[in-house]
Amino acid sequence: MSGKRHVMPGEVITTAPLKASENTLLAGKSIVATAVGISDIYEDTVRVIPLSGKYTPRIDDLVVGKVISHTSSAWELDINSYYVGFLPATDVFGRDFASHADELTSKLKKGDLVAVRIANFDRTRDPLVTVGDRDLGKIDSGVMVVISPGTIPRLIGKKGSMIQAIENHTGAEVTIGQNGWVVISCESGEGLELAKRAVLMLDEKGATPNMADRVRGMLEQKGRGGSGGGS
Repeated sequence: MSGKRHVMPGEVITTAPLKASENTLLAGKSIVATAVGISDIYEDTVRVIPLSGKYTPRIDDLVVGKVISHTSSAWELDINSYYVGFLPATDVFGRDFASHADELTSKLKKGDLVAVRIANFDRTRDPLVTVGDRDLGKIDSGVMVVISPGTIPRLIGKKGSMIQAIENHTGAEVTIGQNGWVVISCESGEGLELAKRAVLMLDEKGATPNMADRVRGMLEQKGRGGSGGGS
């Protein structure tokens, strides 16, 4: 039985000995959907890709946030969630930050995009985020593409194979937020458009059989035609 089909909450997806993942639960020996969406059996896990919905924060997730406001000691970020991400000023200025002397807008302004990691979250309060890890911080250039958070595993691919294929065939650099916000930067306009097309194909038709192979085929064909700046 194929796991890729539309499901409703309470519907049995499979009775195979697999792991219940996002938007599913184990009921006896059956894995049952808990959301309206498309069931997806991937490797040893079963999940449901919601047809709509917001991102639910998880500790250690890398997400792309957009600055929406700030207090005297933290920035508030839209992270495509029902929750707001809080980025402490000390995370950016350092431990010697002084709210009376340091102006937060000198570092991040409303509308800026930031790559952050979820540092703390327990569902009772908005998540705390950090830029303390490598390759995190303000995103200075690129175009943001919004996709379903459920598409992110397929965009990354097994051991990073899909995102590597996209970057290699287009010359683009892709920052992937687990919240479904993806930022693509590329010196070539054609490479940028090709990378965007690949990302959107995976989002719109990701549950279609052999879609990963179709995306790779499209990238190879367009790359040979000179559209990509691949390395």
